[in-house]
Amino acid sequence: MRIYLASRSPRRRELLHQVGIDFETILFRGGPRSDPEVDETPLPTEDPVAYVERVARAKAGYGLSLVNERRLLQRPVLAADTTLALDGEIIGKPLDAADATAILTRLSGRTHKVLTGVAVCYQGRTEYVLSVSEVRFRQLGDDEIRHYVLSGDPMDKAGAYGIQGKAGLFVEYIAGSYTGIMGLPVCETGELLKRFDLHPL
Repeated sequence: MRIYLASRSPRRRELLHQVGIDFETILFRGGPRSDPEVDETPLPTEDPVAYVERVARAKAGYGLSLVNERRLLQRPVLAADTTLALDGEIIGKPLDAADATAILTRLSGRTHKVLTGVAVCYQGRTEYVLSVSEVRFRQLGDDEIRHYVLSGDPMDKAGAYGIQGKAGLFVEYIAGSYTGIMGLPVCETGELLKRFDLHPL
């Protein structure tokens, strides 16, 4: 089985390799020249559950349009989106170091939810699955937050942390999918691919 991964995330690539799913990567433009089709800006009043579904489906759909535009071999296109929810608010990637510090300060000593939506486009249809996990941080000191932000690790990560890195020291408790918190819930992804009669094992 071989698929297209519509994502820049090294963590998602690593997780697919880990479970033996072969893939080719389809890249979207990032930064100021980002493709408007995959705009990750939350809509007014959009809740976290609706947000991750909209963005994951948009990424998979746009990935499929690029496959068709480039006349590539038809294969499933997989995309995912991860966000945090705290007090019902969407917490995305930090804008800068100050924003990362503010996010981590809010997460300190509290429980938040990590939502990862996964979408697959293939054979004229799109299937979707949502993974929701809970993460509780211990109380963080200002110096810990400052040193972590200076490491650069929080940047380009939803919620300003990666659980598989140094921020693992902050995590007191999790309930749900560890790989979903990383950015791709492998159990749910495998079940999603089975809906297309694709079996990783």
